[in-house]
Amino acid sequence: MGILSDETLLIFPCQYPIKIMGRAGKNFRSVAMELLEANVGEISEEAIATSLSNKGNFLSLTVTIKADSKQQLDNLYRDLSTHDEVLFVL
Repeated sequence: MGILSDETLLIFPCQYPIKIMGRAGKNFRSVAMELLEANVGEISEEAIATSLSNKGNFLSLTVTIKADSKQQLDNLYRDLSTHDEVLFVL
């Protein structure tokens, strides 16, 4: 049985999708994955969906992680959103 957080409607642990957008290029995907894995551990390729913009300038990653707590998600969003390679995190 999971734990319902008082600060969110999520019940932890849970599967949680995170969308990360940045400029297409070698650095964005590797930086995003390093930041994710530093917070949640190893992520399988099956948990990652990618989408390239029409003109090929931007890449979005939708990564489904196992979230263990609100604090973990807060840390992850902070790490991702403050990095120069990341444009948006949803």
